[in-house]
Amino acid sequence: MFDTILIANRGEIACRVIESARALGVRSVAVYSDADRDARHVALADRAVRIGGPAPADSYLSGGAIIDAARETGAQAIHPGYGFLSENPDFVEAVEAAGLTFIGPSAEAIRAMGLKDAAKALMEEAGVPVVPGYHGETQDPEHLSGAADAIGYPVLIKAVAGGGGKGMRLVERPEDFMAALDSARGEAATAFGNAAVLIEKFIQKPRHIEVQVFGDGTQAVHLFERDCSLQRRHQKVIEEAPAPGMTEEMRSAMGQAAVRAARAIGYKGAGTVEFIVDGAQGLRPDGFWFMEMNTRLQVEHPVTEAITGVDLVEWQLRVASGEGLPAAQEDLAITGHAFEARLYAEDVPKGFLPATGRLSHLRFPAGVRADSGVRAGDEISPHYDPMIAKLITHGASRSGALRRLATALRQCEVAGTVTNLAFLGALAGHAGFAAGDVDTGLIARDLDDLVVAPAPGPAETALAGLAALDLLAPAEEVAGFTLWAPLTRTVLLRREGAEIEVRVQSLGPDAHDVEVDGQTVAARRIGGRWQIGGEAAPPVAVTGDLVTVFAQYGLGFEIVDLLKRDPLAAGDAGVIEAPMPGLVKAVLTEPGAEVRAGDRLAVLEAMKMEHALLAARDGVVAEVLAAQGDQVAAGAALIRLAEDGEAAA
Repeated sequence: MFDTILIANRGEIACRVIESARALGVRSVAVYSDADRDARHVALADRAVRIGGPAPADSYLSGGAIIDAARETGAQAIHPGYGFLSENPDFVEAVEAAGLTFIGPSAEAIRAMGLKDAAKALMEEAGVPVVPGYHGETQDPEHLSGAADAIGYPVLIKAVAGGGGKGMRLVERPEDFMAALDSARGEAATAFGNAAVLIEKFIQKPRHIEVQVFGDGTQAVHLFERDCSLQRRHQKVIEEAPAPGMTEEMRSAMGQAAVRAARAIGYKGAGTVEFIVDGAQGLRPDGFWFMEMNTRLQVEHPVTEAITGVDLVEWQLRVASGEGLPAAQEDLAITGHAFEARLYAEDVPKGFLPATGRLSHLRFPAGVRADSGVRAGDEISPHYDPMIAKLITHGASRSGALRRLATALRQCEVAGTVTNLAFLGALAGHAGFAAGDVDTGLIARDLDDLVVAPAPGPAETALAGLAALDLLAPAEEVAGFTLWAPLTRTVLLRREGAEIEVRVQSLGPDAHDVEVDGQTVAARRIGGRWQIGGEAAPPVAVTGDLVTVFAQYGLGFEIVDLLKRDPLAAGDAGVIEAPMPGLVKAVLTEPGAEVRAGDRLAVLEAMKMEHALLAARDGVVAEVLAAQGDQVAAGAALIRLAEDGEAAA
């Protein structure tokens, strides 16, 4: 076993690897960018080394700096985590050339699965079923159109070097093929530097089921399946293991196919073989096809660990250090059911816009595994993925595990940034999902019902007002309360731009009557706990001028300082602002251009995603205030539309 390893990653996966290494008595070295100097993974590691600036290209994608850090600290091996350099074969070769061990597969195995068309051809040779389609090298548009006709519509155009849904288009009619092809190629060229595509048959009721495999370079086993069908724009949201409705016959067929895939490339370490499954007529052994293989540990690996009792990171370290497979296939079994929900800082009602902010309060409920790379007080950086945590629950049955997940989501407390907690809670309570009737289109079909912005009632607003006035402290801590003190107090709160006046009549330290929107809410402390309107009060956090009531997955209120109010403050639909810090990827207009509401005016790159900035109204562009390549702050004015009668600059 290694004495010291370096983790070439950040956030929750770096923390996850450090914990398993520590359990084995292995020292860990963290690397960090300037933005992560005070991050949780830096604090957890035995040693930490700075590797560059905040941008990933200057730090976590800098293979040379990472290898230098490993040498400097005496690490014998490098664990890549996932993302960044985890599937970069050139980095693997550089690690090995430096005399270090890469905790993962060989460069050859990564290359074999790196391009979807070549990987599918290899899988066909290995006897793994693949989706009917065209995976050839000819990229002539007419040839591709003919291939689509032969496969039969609907078809899916996919970037050969793609991932995350980029360079992917669904085409339902032959007359739409050429336009979709141009769009997919353009996006693929921008995202991956490779415009080549493949064509596949589109499955009508697709399910995304993947199989966890583990190899030692010669032999391989599978650790059963995970269902990752609950997706939005090809990004996983909630995963579970095992897959609902799975039969033993199909599980055996999928497991054997995944093992054949791993053995075909001499796979070493943890990997995932992803299959597209036709769920239209239930799960059947002839209804699944190979999509791709992820040659690394997956984000959703904890659900597999929960149902098998296996620490996959421990297995990675053992096999990389020269040990054989820790278990034979017959030694592995499924116990119970598990779910994982991905908690993000994002504004769901505004189109799942990634958010920044300082986590003023963070608490995860007892009885749930929370894999997180942040703590209360940490900043959600615009430079990286805005994940806050992965919440994992396990139960004896699927329904029991899902109830635990729903409860955990309700009890999770996050303040300082908007989150997708309410969205996750709506999914956990979705009737079809609860029944196991899932496919990759579920979220898109029911999006309007799932994305409902929580609205505080009088009780939650009254509680926020009491907290803002500091009237919730235990009675013995209330200072200065006397019979001749003012008995009525007023506080002004703001939520989502609307101001709310809260008037509190104090009857004593344990009793208040609170007036909100013409309604009176009774607040009484009984048995040491506050009751608001006759119901037990949820937890509350106050940080600076922010009050968060932990009801409906978190309701934030701003305390308005009357001395700092700007009576002229108002939104301007004529100014297009950056919704978050980021890089101006493209400016799509110019002064004098006529635009319509909804037109794309610029593209901002932030948090590993591109965000189109749209015109809020019809008009003429008066000024373009930013250029392609500019790094801008949140709220920066990028484009201004002319007022009536104004000429463009």
